Amino acid sequence: MENLAGKIVNTGMEALLAGLLAALLAQVIKLILDIIINKRVDFRIFTTTGGMPSSHSAGVVALSISIGIMSGFMSPIFAVSLGYAFVVMYDAAGIRRASGKMAVCLNKMIADFYKHDINSAGTKLKEMLGHTPKEVLCGAILGVLFAFFFHYIILL
Repeated sequence: MENLAGKIVNTGMEALLAGLLAALLAQVIKLILDIIINKRVDFRIFTTTGGMPSSHSAGVVALSISIGIMSGFMSPIFAVSLGYAFVVMYDAAGIRRASGKMAVCLNKMIADFYKHDINSAGTKLKEMLGHTPKEVLCGAILGVLFAFFFHYIILL
């Protein structure tokens, strides 16, 4: 009887698993870095966005590279998946990052305006929304390495 790895090699399930596991690995790395830097364990890291490395980048790049390994790096499906990865990474470093900077500014304005009764202002806006280009790049590198490792080491 064929093992599980043999059933997913060179299938869409391999690409999906590579993407999901690379994103999960990036989140674990964030947790480890947070423990080293802050000397405490904060499992909320798993549910937050932003930070080093970008789990979004790791996931979409691992997905794309897996498709490239299976279908060829000149195939139309690889081009589509790579385009998707670029959109996600641009969004992480561009639009969501800008939203986070805007949230910092708005939180400061609200705090200044409601100095005497800060509780009436409601909850603060989430400030850590996006990634720096360095965080996106590190996530992308992690995704490339993980996809090759997953295909050639774990599955074969």
